[in-house]
Amino acid sequence: MIKRNGIRMLASVMFTDMVGYTSLMQENEQKAKLLRDRYRKVLEEKVFDHLGKVIHYFGDGALTIFGSVIESVLCAKEIQIELLKEPIVNLRIGIHSGEIVYDDDGVYGDTVNIASRIESISKGGCVLFSSKINDELKNHSEFSTRSLGLFELKNVKYPVEIFALNSEDIVVPNKSDFEFRLNLRNESIAVLPFVNMSRDPDNDFFSDGITEEILNALSKVEELKVTSRTSSFAFKGKNFDVREIGKQLGVRNLLEGSVRKVGNRVRITAQLVDTLDGYHKWSDTFDRDMNDIFQVQDEIASTIVNTLKKSLKIQTQQKPLVKIPTTNIEAYQLFLKANFFWNKWTPTDVKRSLELLKKTVKLDPNFAHAFSALSACYVYLGAIGQIPGKTAYAEAKKFAEKSLSMDEQLPDSYLSLAMANLFDWNWEEAYKSFQRALELSPNNADAHHYYAYYMMAINNKRKAVIEAEKAHELDPLSLPINSFLGDMYLNAGMIPDAIEQYKRTLEIDPTFRTAINGLGWAYYQSGNIDESLRLFIKSHEYAGEEFKSTATIGYIYAKMGNTDKANECISKIRNSELQSNGTNFFIDYALVYLGLGNYEKVFEYLNRAFENKLGALIFIRSRSWREIHDDNRYKDLLNKMKLPTD
Repeated sequence: MIKRNGIRMLASVMFTDMVGYTSLMQENEQKAKLLRDRYRKVLEEKVFDHLGKVIHYFGDGALTIFGSVIESVLCAKEIQIELLKEPIVNLRIGIHSGEIVYDDDGVYGDTVNIASRIESISKGGCVLFSSKINDELKNHSEFSTRSLGLFELKNVKYPVEIFALNSEDIVVPNKSDFEFRLNLRNESIAVLPFVNMSRDPDNDFFSDGITEEILNALSKVEELKVTSRTSSFAFKGKNFDVREIGKQLGVRNLLEGSVRKVGNRVRITAQLVDTLDGYHKWSDTFDRDMNDIFQVQDEIASTIVNTLKKSLKIQTQQKPLVKIPTTNIEAYQLFLKANFFWNKWTPTDVKRSLELLKKTVKLDPNFAHAFSALSACYVYLGAIGQIPGKTAYAEAKKFAEKSLSMDEQLPDSYLSLAMANLFDWNWEEAYKSFQRALELSPNNADAHHYYAYYMMAINNKRKAVIEAEKAHELDPLSLPINSFLGDMYLNAGMIPDAIEQYKRTLEIDPTFRTAINGLGWAYYQSGNIDESLRLFIKSHEYAGEEFKSTATIGYIYAKMGNTDKANECISKIRNSELQSNGTNFFIDYALVYLGLGNYEKVFEYLNRAFENKLGALIFIRSRSWREIHDDNRYKDLLNKMKLPTD
C-alpha cells in the first residue's frame, strides 16, 4: 500500500453522528444496530451521489470529505430528508471547509476540528455549518440559511458564526435552542476553600470538609455550572483578586468564607461575590452547635441559589440540598478526615483514608456516604495495582451496593460502581451506572472524566473527547483532567491540539509526569522522535525511581533502531518485577516488544494481562498501539473482552 505522508488539500468536511445511539444500544441493541445500518446505507449512497468520500466511521458517527461545498450541503440535506422518514434516525450534521491534512490514518487540521465542534452542538434532523460554508452558498438561490449567532468553540481561537440550512423538508433550529450555550458562564459558581480560623491547624480537614459539602450541595442544582473541587482548592492559601480567580475558573460567582470550631460550637461566615466587579451579593454569619452542622450547610447552599435566581434563570430552591448523612458527629468528623487524605490522591494517603473509613462505618454502620467513599478507595487502589484487581473491584462493588441500599441517590456510589465494572469489563453495567451518576450529578467533573474512559474503551473517540472537554470545563485546573484531555485529543488523531493541551497542563505544573509522558507520545506521533525520547527521559528523572518510564523509553529506543538499549530496558523491567511484591509488568513488557516489532511477545504479554484481568487493557485502543490494530490476535483479544472491534 502506498503511504500518503500528510497530503494537504482543500475540502469540505462533514461530521455526522446519531443522537442517543449509546443509550439505545443498552435498551434495544437490535433496534440500535438496524438504525445504524440504515444511517450508514443512506450516508454511503448520498455521499457517492455527491462525489464525496467517507473517511472514517467511529461507532455511530462518521467523517466525510467533499471537493465541493455545494455538494456537501446538498448531500447533508438529502441525508436528513431520507432519515426523517420512518424508521427515523435522529442525526446531527456539522460542516466546515478549509485546508486539511490527509494520510493513511485519516484527516486532520483546524477544519476537521471546527466541523466536529459544530456537529457536537447541533440538533437532530438539521444541518449546521460555519460562516465560511454560508459564504459559498450566498450566490446559490436554491439555498436559504439562518444565522444562529456567534459561538465560542473549544480550541478555536475566535468565535464562529454558525448557520442552519433553512428548508421545510428538515428540522430548522432557532437561536433560542442554543441560548443555554451562549449564557452558560453566567449560571456559574466556584466555592473557594473556607479558611480555618480555629486555633488548631489540624482542623483544616473540618473547614475543607464543610467547603466540599456545600460545593456538593450546589452541584445538585441542574441550572448551575459548579467548578469542581480540584480547581477551587488550587487557590487555597493564596491571595488572588476575585476577578482573576473568576477569569481563571471561567465563573461569574465566587463563594468564600471561614470556619471557626471551638469544642462543640462552630461559626461559619460566608459571602457571595460577583467576579466581574467584586460586588458582594450576599453575606452572613452562622453560629451553631455541631449537631446543627448539616442544617447550616443546607441553609448556606439554599440561600445562594435563592440569591442567584434574582439575576439568573434558576428556580427558587424549595427542597433541602443537604441530607443528614449521619447522626453520629464523631463518625462525621472521621469521615471528613478520611476525605482530607483521599484528596491528596497518593497511594499512601488513600490507604490512610481507607483505614479511617473502616473506623467510620464501625461507629455508624448506616453511614451511606462512608461506604461510598470506601468503594472509591478500593477502585483507586485496584486501578494502580496496590491491591489485586479481582479483590479490589469485588470490594468496591460490595461497598457501593451497600451504600446504595441505604441511599439510592448518591452519585459517587454509582460512579464507583461504574469504574469497578469498567475495569472488570462489565460494559453494560458500567454504562448504566455512569448514566445514573451523570443524571444525579451533571456537574460532576470526575463522572465526565471517567465516562470518557468508557467511550474510549468502546472506540467512540469523538464522544471521549466531548466528555473529556466537559470534565475540563468543570475542573479547569485539575492536572489529571488537563492531561487526560490531551490524551483524548491524541487518541482522536488531533495531534496539534494534544501538544497544545499538554503544554497548558505543564504551565500549571512543569513537573507533572503524566503530561510530560503525554507530550512525549504526541511528539512521537508527529514524527519528532528525538524530542519524544528527551521527554520520556525527563519524566524518568523526575520520578526518581529506576523503573518509572522505562517501558516508554525502551519503546522509543527500539523505534530508533537501538535494540541494545531497548533490551536493557527489558532487563530493568525484569529486575523491577523480581523486586516487587506481586506487581505484574505485562503491559510494560508488551510495549517494549511492540517497539521491537516482536508481535509474538506482544500478544503473549497482552494475553497474560487478560488472564490477570488488568483494567489497563482498555487503553490498548490508543494510538500508541495502532500498529497491531489490524492484527487478528488484537481483534480476538477485544472479542474476549467483549468490546466492539470496529
